[in-house]
Amino acid sequence: MPSTLGTHTLRWYVISATVLLLDQLTKLWVMTDFTLGDSRYISGFFNLVRAHNEGAAFSFLSDAGGWQRWFFSIVSSVISLVIIVWISRLPKQRVLEALALALILGGALGNLYDRLVLGYVVDFLDFHWAGWHFAAFNVADMAISMGAAIMIVDALFFADARESKQDQQTSK
Repeated sequence: MPSTLGTHTLRWYVISATVLLLDQLTKLWVMTDFTLGDSRYISGFFNLVRAHNEGAAFSFLSDAGGWQRWFFSIVSSVISLVIIVWISRLPKQRVLEALALALILGGALGNLYDRLVLGYVVDFLDFHWAGWHFAAFNVADMAISMGAAIMIVDALFFADARESKQDQQTSK
């Protein structure tokens, strides 16, 4: 049965808002303390950098001429709206699914804000090894990745148990 907008639903939106706030605060710090292209050594495998990504993940379509800003903004807006509705309709027992969606929503909104206001997403976490650098990323990207991982774990390990329990309840 779908839930109404109660305390258990509101907490997921609070988690999304917290992710959004942390993402924007860290990006503000990077934009204040770094100029584009700056890099600060932290360890043998990690640097802080200031990078601008006009594309999607791994700079996909970053040099497409500008249309991608609006395309990714529209896609992100639609996905965010779908997630907002999805969370509002989840039964309160679906904790992992709600957490995953809350993290994804917060991250999507963080990167959407950058795209709309700046025209690019600010990335600053640079992991590297033996001269190879992973694509720079940010707090929003981490939240999206964590949310996706939680959704996969939930689907792989807990969906069958939920379905069995639901089948038992409906057969009574």
